[in-house]
Amino acid sequence: MEDVLTEQPPPSRFFLEDLNNFTPPSPPLPSPFLFLSSPNSKTTLQPSLLIIALSPPSLSLLHHLSSKTLIGTLILPEISPSGNTITPSPKDKSCNLYAINDSIILANFQYSVPSERTHAIAKTLIGEHILPKRVLILDSIQRRNFRGRISTDDTFAMKLETTAERKGAPLLKSLDYLPSGSVVEGLGAALLGRCQMKGIKGILCVTWPEVGGSVTSVVKSLLLKDVFKGMEVRFDDNGEDEGLKFGLKNHYFDSELYT
Repeated sequence: MEDVLTEQPPPSRFFLEDLNNFTPPSPPLPSPFLFLSSPNSKTTLQPSLLIIALSPPSLSLLHHLSSKTLIGTLILPEISPSGNTITPSPKDKSCNLYAINDSIILANFQYSVPSERTHAIAKTLIGEHILPKRVLILDSIQRRNFRGRISTDDTFAMKLETTAERKGAPLLKSLDYLPSGSVVEGLGAALLGRCQMKGIKGILCVTWPEVGGSVTSVVKSLLLKDVFKGMEVRFDDNGEDEGLKFGLKNHYFDSELYT
């Protein structure tokens, strides 16, 4: 007589991946949305330039840019606002929108964004309530994505452009193009792709290293020489943000949600 306790069980009729079919899918995340200080559903903001800061040096500099006015916030529902201050601070996990001289809008992304949310954010920020004539994205590049050998002693800024930007006078005239074979990923790539799809003049400026006083100086020079040329702007260095003074990485890039 067979021993039912020790006999090997018959093979399962299901593959391991088939078992997931019995698990209910996770509910979809709510869409990102813009909360404007003076909301008007019939009005689309049409700035001449939309600057989107993603890299630590650009965030540090543009947070201390004078003569900017808070006009709204991009809300990513899964990012908790707990701990944020009433007055905008570089330590907040937020994406505040500012107006500069009535023709430029600035968006400061002070939190990291998972890859599956980048296209939803790009769609919300460009083409729905904001339709800019030109978009400048300030991002950084990681060593693994650069074709060629680089060290922390190197400092550079390079660019990628949409077709529409290449047809006209370039905004960042002094920058070389990112070498062929190098890779840009994340929110910066999604934003540039959105510009290309909408036929908008778009520039993605990537810098190396990701943090440091030398690269902060490079970004500041680009902004003053090419972006804010002829405008009365200045950067207030009050020592609040160590990323500006010492080039240290701000803690809001180490998101609790995505590490």
